[in-house]
Amino acid sequence: MTFDVRRFDIYRKVPKDLTQPTYTGAFISVCCCVFMLFLFLSELTGFIATEIVNELYVDDPDKDSGGKIDVSLNISLPNLHCDLVGLDIQDEMGRHEVGHIDNSMKVPLNNGHGCRFEAEFSINKVPGNFHVSTHSATAQPQSPDMTHIIHKLAFGEKLQVQHVQGAFNALGGANRLQSNALASHDYILKIVPTVYEDLGGKQRFSYQYTVANKEYVAYSHTGRIIPAIWFRYDLSPITVKYTERRQPFYRFITTICAIIGGTFTVAGIIDSCIFTASEAWKKIQIGKMS
Repeated sequence: MTFDVRRFDIYRKVPKDLTQPTYTGAFISVCCCVFMLFLFLSELTGFIATEIVNELYVDDPDKDSGGKIDVSLNISLPNLHCDLVGLDIQDEMGRHEVGHIDNSMKVPLNNGHGCRFEAEFSINKVPGNFHVSTHSATAQPQSPDMTHIIHKLAFGEKLQVQHVQGAFNALGGANRLQSNALASHDYILKIVPTVYEDLGGKQRFSYQYTVANKEYVAYSHTGRIIPAIWFRYDLSPITVKYTERRQPFYRFITTICAIIGGTFTVAGIIDSCIFTASEAWKKIQIGKMS
């Protein structure tokens, strides 16, 4: 007595002479293949593409920064001489620096009547402010004109990611040339720590910020106060994290199998219903003829 392994075959084959091809079945088969190809290409595109997932949590993500945040400032004052322009920094940790000059550059504009001021500096992770003013000038002008254009104000590392839309340079392009020349400008910033993690697990740290602003002419008991451009900042305890993710391979294979199996099953049901209905209709017609 021999043991036949073929009895375990759950995919029994039907002889060709017992099958019947139909035009309807051919049409459904072609449509089925086209539909499966479309779904396969769609899933393949989604599998290759990188998905960016964002989340929020409470923490200081960049603990290795030494409690510092790098700042990049680029501003033009077309009606204020470069000798008068300076940067002052102060915060709640007691820092008070007047006339910061490290990593800064002044470019004359309008034949020397204006100035483009660029600076790279760091601030502590505590509430404070930095401001562009004439406070560090040897001689204070009578009526300094603080109208300006902000080209760039950014915090932390620069992120160049295509699918991340954030307020990393929210003040870029701010134009205050039509403002009152003697007015001070207050920009109130809420800085939000931001982390970007790529597929390799490498993290980059940057900061987004929201901004509100006001313009005013300040007076004291001694007269009008010298105007300035103030950037008052505070840090949000909420961190935004962007993570690159790609669909797992096993999920891609599972989806492809579901597409093939489901499409064949539904197409088979449709073909069977059409064939059964056509056969029944033929029998009705034959019955009427007899």
